[in-house]
Amino acid sequence: MKSIKKFFILLISVLTLSCLCGCSLITIDGEDNGNGSDYKGNGSIGLSVSTQNNPFFVTLVEGAKAAADKAGVQLVVVDAGDDAAKQVSDIEDLIAKNVSVLIVNPVDSDTVSSVVQTAVNKGVKVISADRVVNGVEIDCQIASDNVLGAELATQFIVDQIGEGAKVAELQGTSGASAAIDRGTGFHNIADASLEVVASQPADFDRTKGMTVMENMLQANGDIKAVFAANDEMALGAMEAIAASRKDILVVGFDATDDAIASIKDGRMGATIAQQPDLIGATAVDTAIRLINGETVEKSIPVEVTLITAENAG
Repeated sequence: MKSIKKFFILLISVLTLSCLCGCSLITIDGEDNGNGSDYKGNGSIGLSVSTQNNPFFVTLVEGAKAAADKAGVQLVVVDAGDDAAKQVSDIEDLIAKNVSVLIVNPVDSDTVSSVVQTAVNKGVKVISADRVVNGVEIDCQIASDNVLGAELATQFIVDQIGEGAKVAELQGTSGASAAIDRGTGFHNIADASLEVVASQPADFDRTKGMTVMENMLQANGDIKAVFAANDEMALGAMEAIAASRKDILVVGFDATDDAIASIKDGRMGATIAQQPDLIGATAVDTAIRLINGETVEKSIPVEVTLITAENAG
């Protein structure tokens, strides 16, 4: 009986030790998988776009899809609908799907930071497109020079209406880096050469641009020019101006088809041409290089150009 009892005690001890070792191995294995150093993903690319209710970002996505199709890589596109909280959830889903590279076009450059850091920690490569991600070290930023573009647009206003004239600014979505940079470029020129009598956000939206412009005109009837941080707001502002029967110079940003048509018709003064299709395509091409283990530039600028009646085609 004693020998049988000793046998069972020994057996229990061996089983207990095995369980403890197994737990230790699982824990160590989990740590190895969690540090991101060996993460490769499944070879796919995730693209989180701020909204597709805007021609600029529709074109950006089209450029990305064309590049992905040409290269034969899987591109998963999710649309945040200009909702920062939804974008966080969208990116969490892309991380869960084990994408190899995340391309993010933030709704808000600050709100998205935490979830992008989660992706980085896992080992996902990250590229920002058109707008930056604040406070996170990512692999590459691809964007137009928004400050320079706004400076070109504002200098055009000065050249057309003269120094000291009263002007208004339609700002983009608060927190979006493109809105911040375009506002900076506008004020770099306007604060020294013009009188800025109104400056309000209209969230890059045409309908809001019209409403905000209506309010501005009621408060400041002698506005001579408007800088809108994108063409959608500029086109909305033009509707309000047309209803008021005033002669006000409007300059936008993005060179959308509607804006170019308005410039040709003599209704809009100018816009800034970006290349959203090239931004999207460059982001995908850069993502493929990262998947292949290549080193990429930290920042890839995409040219901007002032479009007026003289070069609108």
